[in-house]
Amino acid sequence: MLSSGHIQQSVDWLEAAEQQQRQIGLLSLRFPDMTLDDAYAVQKAWIERKKAAGRRLVGWKIGLTSRAMQSLLEIDTLDSGALLDDMEFGDGATIPAGRFIQPRIEAELCFVLHSPLKGPGVTLLDVLNATDYVVPALEILDTRVIRADPATGKKRTVIDTVADNAANGGFVTGGRPMRVDAVDLRWAGAIVTRNGVVEETGLGAAVLNHPATGIAWLANRLAEYGEAIDAGQWVLSGSFIRTVEARSGDTIVGDFGPLGTVAVYFQ
Repeated sequence: MLSSGHIQQSVDWLEAAEQQQRQIGLLSLRFPDMTLDDAYAVQKAWIERKKAAGRRLVGWKIGLTSRAMQSLLEIDTLDSGALLDDMEFGDGATIPAGRFIQPRIEAELCFVLHSPLKGPGVTLLDVLNATDYVVPALEILDTRVIRADPATGKKRTVIDTVADNAANGGFVTGGRPMRVDAVDLRWAGAIVTRNGVVEETGLGAAVLNHPATGIAWLANRLAEYGEAIDAGQWVLSGSFIRTVEARSGDTIVGDFGPLGTVAVYFQ
């Protein structure tokens, strides 16, 4: 286990990286014995620091839920992170230049709950029963940790990603809110374009065979730390496409068919 001093030192590094818009080295390389529990301890300490500075928890994100993303990053473990109020953008938002270090886009479904979910033992059906509605979302990924160490070639691991709040930067919601019984979430999908060119397509089934499965996993994981998903919170259920790089001047649009569209522009 990392000492409290090393946890706070890691938070200092991540916070400085975000503020100065520069990536730091691999935490898994600095602390070779760092565990997944240590990584979540760093994440929690970082989020608590942000909340103490006035930011508000509005939900959660789940990552690495599809084979496409696991293969891309060579990581086969789900992860999760926190969503804060200043990460939320409306449909058609303009992202100011310099807001993120290296933004990338994922397409997914966002669940909004009318009832809390607290594990252990939460199932897919529990998630569906607790869901008020789902809306299309584009997650903006941004990483404060380098993808690979230039000296050793060692790649970022799930330890680095989790400590870095699951590489979350922001999220954009839009489209048409739908009840979970009004659409087959396994077949709900998106066509993602960048400047009018189709970059990626995917279906909800790519996320653990059903987008709600990851939310059940999240509720059960949070229970291990005495936490739960609260009513009214946003929950990003995981991407069903590979990431799309968001460059300066790019407009990214996710067309979710009957669920509508959601778009974002990067200055």
